[in-house]
Amino acid sequence: MVTPADGTTRLSPDEFVHRLRAEIERLRDEAARQRKLACRRAEFWAKTDIALGFPAALLAGTAGAAGLASADVRVPAALAALASAGFAAGAGFLRSDARRRANKRARYAWASVEARAMVALNQEHVTHEDLGDLLECRQTALAAYDGEESQPGAS
Repeated sequence: MVTPADGTTRLSPDEFVHRLRAEIERLRDEAARQRKLACRRAEFWAKTDIALGFPAALLAGTAGAAGLASADVRVPAALAALASAGFAAGAGFLRSDARRRANKRARYAWASVEARAMVALNQEHVTHEDLGDLLECRQTALAAYDGEESQPGAS
């Protein structure tokens, strides 16, 4: 580190490259952690979607069949229909399918950050533009949780 007469601190070229590489390594490690986390979350929401959706469909079908079978089973059929509605309402409230898709998008976005960081680290000369590109890619990965899937033909 060099300190000129005006009191500002300047990094030597070697220190600058070392700090750039350290920051890119930090981004790569963060991306790897976030990719794994998004993968686990996507799996959780997929299981939640099945755990709520399957019983809702099964109970709805059973309630309909039982209700039409005879007048004596109308009360159990109504209870099954209420349970089915509860499962369906829970699935709608939690939006598990949308959360699964968002985490899948995030997983792919974080994998892209990780891959770009590894490519940058394998270069002989790392520049601040490489870091800037990675930071933009990181912002895209962070936004993947909230964004909607791009529709074909949409601009």
